[in-house]
Amino acid sequence: MNKYIKKNRLWILLCALIFATGFNTINSDLYFNIAKSIDTFGKVYREVSINYVDKINPENFMLAGIKGMLSSLDPYTNYIDETMKKDLDVFTKGKYGGIGTSVGLRKNKVTILDLMEGYPAQRQGLRVGDIILKVDSITVNKENYKNLSNYLKGEPGKIINLTIGRDGIKDSLIFQLVLEEIVIKNVNYYGFIPEDGNNVYIKLSGFSRSAGSEVKNALLDLKSKKDINYIIFDLRGNPGGLLDQAIDVSEKFLNKGDIVVSVIGRDTSQISKYYSKETPLAEKSKVVVLVDGASASASEIVAGAIQDHDRGVIIGEKSFGKGLVQTVMPLSFNSSLKITTAKYYTPSGRCIQEIDYSKNDEIFSYSKKEIKNQFFTANKREVFANGGITPDSIVSNSSQSKQVQALLARGMFFQFATNYFNTNTISNIDKLDANKLFLEFNK
Repeated sequence: MNKYIKKNRLWILLCALIFATGFNTINSDLYFNIAKSIDTFGKVYREVSINYVDKINPENFMLAGIKGMLSSLDPYTNYIDETMKKDLDVFTKGKYGGIGTSVGLRKNKVTILDLMEGYPAQRQGLRVGDIILKVDSITVNKENYKNLSNYLKGEPGKIINLTIGRDGIKDSLIFQLVLEEIVIKNVNYYGFIPEDGNNVYIKLSGFSRSAGSEVKNALLDLKSKKDINYIIFDLRGNPGGLLDQAIDVSEKFLNKGDIVVSVIGRDTSQISKYYSKETPLAEKSKVVVLVDGASASASEIVAGAIQDHDRGVIIGEKSFGKGLVQTVMPLSFNSSLKITTAKYYTPSGRCIQEIDYSKNDEIFSYSKKEIKNQFFTANKREVFANGGITPDSIVSNSSQSKQVQALLARGMFFQFATNYFNTNTISNIDKLDANKLFLEFNK
């Protein structure tokens, strides 16, 4: 008997030793290859920086190497230098020092596309459609457009001077603005539609730090006025944001204890599951969620959870299909690495990632393949994976007219509205004659 026990113990010890040795060998090989590659890369970088025929900027050369390396992975894994980190902080914290504008390029001109109500730009008379010509003494154009954030943002209290070109006005205008702390709004609008009805519309444009509390406050405000029958929750054009805010927003609709999302990283045995911990504010209301091709990431987590639990109806166009989770890792010299560390799965088990970036066999030694493509909701309705959230009812929001598409592409509607507003006195927009506007537009 003792011999049998000793023999078993010996076999167990031997198996454990073999397993541990194999595990350590795998890790040793990995770390050896990393060290070897870093040594080779460092020597190449040093030799080229010192001996290349033309003088090289070492910092930009290294940055090009990092970008080249990360470009072989996925578009969401990025190196974030000191200048880009400001924009990341805005996204994660939901506030910044600025003037309260949304700016973009229109016909190669830096144009104000939106104004945030109650902030310096709106209070002092800047308008949608205004063209930014200068910030202080810096001329602004499409060449330095990517640096515009550095010119318009800073510590609250800083004074900047904007030189503005306005359609319909010959001379340029100068505005002196004091930067304030701008809190990014995720809920752009909420209200009863129509005002005397019991159906509400909520537009959510992002998932920054305050998204969950903004949806909560909107629902509380609406419920304090009267009962809510239907909630139309608009996630169209919402690119996503923070995972915890997607969970927070979902909790306003799902039953307490419902699973919201599962997150699985490289080690597929480690699954993080997130459940709704709140009693839903919209418990008794029916829900309609609007999505389109620009609804991504956190938007798809919310839409997927509502669909899988049969909590509401999804209407619109198939969503973007971003099922990857990023983690921001701090590096030296105030830089960071935003790296894809996991995939997320809806309550039914779907990964809705559209593109498989692991097909590059030269880079990836192994990647988990999503084979199953058929899943079922709580009420046994069939839903599918690998390609975004497919709406329960597909409704297209795009015009089929080639003429309308051409006018939109040229920005003609935006240009006409800007010019008309700047050259006419408008007391009540609802009283404008549509036929006269059409004739004006055709001139």
